[in-house]
Amino acid sequence: MPESLEVFLDQQLNELKEQGLFRTFRILEGPQGARARIDGRAVINLSSNNYLGLNTHPKLRAAAVRAIEELGVGSGAVRTIIGTMAIHEELERRLAEFKRTEATLVLQSGFTANAAVLGPILADGDLVISDELNHASIIDGIRLTKAARRVYAHNDMDALEQVLRDTRGQYAKTLIVSDGVFSMDGDIAPLDRIAELAEHYGANTMVDDAHASGVLGERGSGTVSHYGLYGRWDIQVGTLSKAIGAVGGYVACSQKLRQLMEHRARPLLFSTSHPPAVTATCIAALDLLASDKGQALIDRLWENTRMFKSGLESLGFNTGISQTPITPVIVGAGARAMQFSDRLFAAGVFAQGIAFPTVARDKGRVRTIVTAAHTRADLEEALNVFESVGRAMSLI
Repeated sequence: MPESLEVFLDQQLNELKEQGLFRTFRILEGPQGARARIDGRAVINLSSNNYLGLNTHPKLRAAAVRAIEELGVGSGAVRTIIGTMAIHEELERRLAEFKRTEATLVLQSGFTANAAVLGPILADGDLVISDELNHASIIDGIRLTKAARRVYAHNDMDALEQVLRDTRGQYAKTLIVSDGVFSMDGDIAPLDRIAELAEHYGANTMVDDAHASGVLGERGSGTVSHYGLYGRWDIQVGTLSKAIGAVGGYVACSQKLRQLMEHRARPLLFSTSHPPAVTATCIAALDLLASDKGQALIDRLWENTRMFKSGLESLGFNTGISQTPITPVIVGAGARAMQFSDRLFAAGVFAQGIAFPTVARDKGRVRTIVTAAHTRADLEEALNVFESVGRAMSLI
């Protein structure tokens, strides 16, 4: 390896270590669950996006096994050659019903879904307006386009309107992009107000609903449903990797936009399609969400969320502006957040530390996510650990 790269790597890694931010991967030994074995330790798991506990659900497992037996383990090609199977089209029909849109297009991940839709619709002469706390996949997707870009203060509708007012008539198209639920703070974007502003100023709208799908709205269909904006919102990006329990992403949109992405979306054109087992699993998850059993899981998720959030706040922890199962415990400096996470882990609770550049330098935190799979006993035990460690570190 040339010395210049070696020196650079040493500098960067040493800087992380000096800041107390250097980490190694935690290793999950066994299935993802409310309680899990991580790095050889049995812990209560508060860092999973498996909101409804579907990743180990018997119906999803059975669907995956049947698909492997009937269709094999892989699709063998990209969608545009011979990698589109009947089961892929069935999933996309089901997702369109779930999101109440004309069409959907499934991608390899939620991250690639943002690039897949932003690239084909934004060109030189267009403007994209983005919330300052949007997910990295939105930011990177925007960077891959030639559109002009403006950023507005987080969920500040006055700031958004000022950008719309200042730029009115200057661009061929204007697209407003926001997360539905923000992944670090757990707050919900005011899509109702964004829709009103977009209609008034002639802009289009796009939401990344990764942390809202399966969590908010009718049968967990997301923030557009949560606000009753059917027919008033243009593009919904979602994920199959969180509440749905498997992996992948999708764009819910008009049929014309889907057709354009089929020809122009680079993540679609140059990546092999989902294995049949993954696709079948996602269909089974949608079946479950449409049932009373699915609604019961969503109800339990929110019951657990209210109980745990209330417990943290009663202990005196700063949970920020969270409105959802994502509940940060904000402690300040990034190194302190990592120390807090490590001490929680040693005491039997896994809650991952988050620091700059993922969050602001003075907003280091551990991010907790409860699921429908947690029992009340799990959460009470976790709260006891938070109290013990928090007091020992003078955080409360």
